[in-house]
Amino acid sequence: MNPGAQDVRADAPDPLYEQLAAYAGRPAATAASGKDPVNLPMIRHWCEAMGDTSPAYRGPGAVAPPTMLQAWTMRGLAPAPESDDRTGRSPAYDGLLRLLDGAGYTSVVATDCEQEYLRLLRPGDLITYDSVIESVSPRKTTKLGTGYFVTTRMDVRANGEPAGTHRFRILKYRSAERPTQRKAPLRPRPVINRDNAGFWAGVAEHRLLIQRCTRCATLRFPWLPGCNACAGQEWDTVEASGEGTVFSHVVMHHPSFPAFDPSGEGGPYAVALVELVEGVRIVGNVVGVPYDKVRVGLPVRLEFQRMDPDLELPVFRASEGG
Repeated sequence: MNPGAQDVRADAPDPLYEQLAAYAGRPAATAASGKDPVNLPMIRHWCEAMGDTSPAYRGPGAVAPPTMLQAWTMRGLAPAPESDDRTGRSPAYDGLLRLLDGAGYTSVVATDCEQEYLRLLRPGDLITYDSVIESVSPRKTTKLGTGYFVTTRMDVRANGEPAGTHRFRILKYRSAERPTQRKAPLRPRPVINRDNAGFWAGVAEHRLLIQRCTRCATLRFPWLPGCNACAGQEWDTVEASGEGTVFSHVVMHHPSFPAFDPSGEGGPYAVALVELVEGVRIVGNVVGVPYDKVRVGLPVRLEFQRMDPDLELPVFRASEGG
């Protein structure tokens, strides 16, 4: 369960929860099948997006990264024709969502997932799965609003053999009322742990540090506990020069996040994937040009920008006009 959620008063009756709890144990999807067999192009795209260069995921004997488990069950953005609908989605799951929507809990956010891997997936494997509504929580109060956590468990098979389990949790909620007096929006705080603490220590010193494997000298970013190229566990760091170019970018229009918009009004803003001259890529904001002037190939240079009294982040200033 989300650790930030709090129970609504225990003595407050909740007839809706009694109806929701009755759905626990009922199927969410039955005899569903993946849209495509496990295949090398999807594996390649995944590894490129994640920056995973492991040789296990390339070549004739390649296997799929275990963390792709859910990817083989996803339906894509375009709705499938009725003749090709293999989701197996159950009336029970649709009924549960309708009940929540009808009670005003129309917003949804994914909160977490857990996966268990039983065997490696290989190109050509045909994916099938069943899913069950594992639990519905009592009503909870979160910073987003009041709602219910719905947990489903998907049992995935490859060519009929158990391949893994994917447990997925969402929050269906009614948005909290916003305070009438607006506070200055703050950026989310970075999650600092033992794997990336050195990076943030470098940021505090206005240094962008890149990990370097001491066994094979491969540079890696973001920071990881081991080397994807040789599996080495030892590493040191090199300091980035700060020069780079925009490798890719997106413009965020919705939902509105005022803290990310330089004007503070929640308008569109650009998020770029910057390729540093050292060869690694980092996600960050591009400053110095309007959001609609950010383009692939735009030269940028690192600088550090204070977002609020307690947060300073690396950003990239355009070296030329858009």
